[in-house]
Amino acid sequence: MFKQDLTSDELLRIIFKYMAKIASERNLNEVLVLMADMGREMILSDRCTVWLIDRVSEQIYTKVAHGVDEIRIPLGTGLVGSSIATGENIIIKDAYNDPRHNADNDRKTGYVTKSIITVPFRNNDGEIIGAYQAINKLTEVDYFTDRDLEILSLAASYAGKSLESVMLHQEIIDTQREIIFTMGEIGEIRSTETGNHVKRVAEYSYVLARALGLSSAEAEMLRTASPMHDIGKVAIPDAVLNKPGKLTPAEYEIIKSHTKIGYQLLKGSKRDLLRTAAIVAEQHHEKWDGTGYPLGRKGEEIHIYGRITAVADVFDALSAERVYKPAWPLEKIENLLREERGRHFDPAIIDVFFEQLPKLLEIRKRLTDDKVDNE
Repeated sequence: MFKQDLTSDELLRIIFKYMAKIASERNLNEVLVLMADMGREMILSDRCTVWLIDRVSEQIYTKVAHGVDEIRIPLGTGLVGSSIATGENIIIKDAYNDPRHNADNDRKTGYVTKSIITVPFRNNDGEIIGAYQAINKLTEVDYFTDRDLEILSLAASYAGKSLESVMLHQEIIDTQREIIFTMGEIGEIRSTETGNHVKRVAEYSYVLARALGLSSAEAEMLRTASPMHDIGKVAIPDAVLNKPGKLTPAEYEIIKSHTKIGYQLLKGSKRDLLRTAAIVAEQHHEKWDGTGYPLGRKGEEIHIYGRITAVADVFDALSAERVYKPAWPLEKIENLLREERGRHFDPAIIDVFFEQLPKLLEIRKRLTDDKVDNE
């Protein structure tokens, strides 16, 4: 059944609804989703895509296209590339009669593109940073009109300016993440481990956090902070840190001190990210039954971030060859985690671990290195 074009009042309600959400959102992908949903609702299209320019790779890409995954194409190609390059709006009634339409994606997905509208959007300096592209009008008149162009141009004008501030915020977050990963790798390099260890622990922690019901923001915070869990190792002498044999009681106390050292390094920050990293650094060796260190916290006295990182860290540590042990086979790791459920580890996290194990193994394979057992 065909839809009817929206009235002015209906358009205003959609605009106010989405503008309020976009203005308060700081996650780039979430903003792109909101922009795509707003565009689709405003002009009654079947799909709406938000494209951005990647100047480094000289490509345009979308992570938010209704019905498809990320798409990347060379800058200047296709209808959307033409619109971005020229700064011109484009309306096509029949895509297959226009030589600029790239039909490869239709052939891959089986989707039939008929009508298209493309509107570039600009930042506060007037520079084009991307474009809206909507596909297939859902009204009785099955193509986009000048009225649709006016409506989508209005959405693009506001959303483009809002998007710029979110992109700048995302750039800061990405820079912080890169610094944290680099600092986390320092501890691993000193203990002759690979940098992929901290990357794997970060990805495992994110998967477990989301499966436990933590919000996307909380899970992302943990993913970004968890690579710092062993940063305190920078202060541990090499002779102790890389000793191949069994540690003496005194040496073990020195090793244990990396949790307090990491916490002291990070705790004074005013940044949520580094305060989270301080929690993880201090608490990832605490145990559910209270026998861990440095403070012997028990059960939910241990922060959820510490409890999650503990499972992620042990899983990866056992999977990899270390100076003091060979890599464990997967079955042996599974048996230990089951045995330590309710002792070392939070039972709920172990249950989620086994539910999510296929995802975790995919991550391990993707971020593997020569020391990881991929059995």
